[in-house]
Amino acid sequence: MNIEVKNSIKSIDYDESMKILEKRVLDVSFGIKNELLWILEHNSVYTAGTSSKNIDLLDKKIKVIKTNRGGKHTYHGPGQKVVYFVLNLNKRKKDIRELVNNLERCIIETLKEYSIASYRDNKNIGIWVGDKRNLKKIAAIGIRVKKWIAYHGFSLNINNDLTKYNSIIPCGIKDKGITSLEQMGITNHQNINKIITEKFLSFFP
Repeated sequence: MNIEVKNSIKSIDYDESMKILEKRVLDVSFGIKNELLWILEHNSVYTAGTSSKNIDLLDKKIKVIKTNRGGKHTYHGPGQKVVYFVLNLNKRKKDIRELVNNLERCIIETLKEYSIASYRDNKNIGIWVGDKRNLKKIAAIGIRVKKWIAYHGFSLNINNDLTKYNSIIPCGIKDKGITSLEQMGITNHQNINKIITEKFLSFFP
């Protein structure tokens, strides 16, 4: 299938990206435009998914944007790659579990290129690094499926400010940390968009 690949150089406001994404969902559902893979960075923003709870907001003063993706609270900002997609499962396979599984595999294979061993957690969605005593999340996943059009995506921490997560309980998980490529000693990541694109298209040809 034909997937349009977009890479945004400048940071994109969250609200603006959602308008573009929702419009593409409609266009894909009507067969007007191709599916989409869009890699970008957001300006600093906190978002709350459909299962978010106010108790996970540690700093009640921060502005939070409610969104229709699955999941709870998270943070996006400069230095973090946000990977959005719009996929037509009507023409693929109507299997949400397989969709999420392939997204997880895409992230895991991307991190392998940097010699980072990562894995999924059966209890907590996302991709994790470290041992069981010191698990840290490096990538978060949040999707929505509407009339079998799947969209939203995942975020991968590269060199973002991790202290921003101190204002929330990320994804509602209290006992685990957050990390990034640079925190794990990876400073040469200029080709990350290319690797993400290659891995994504290998799992969603």
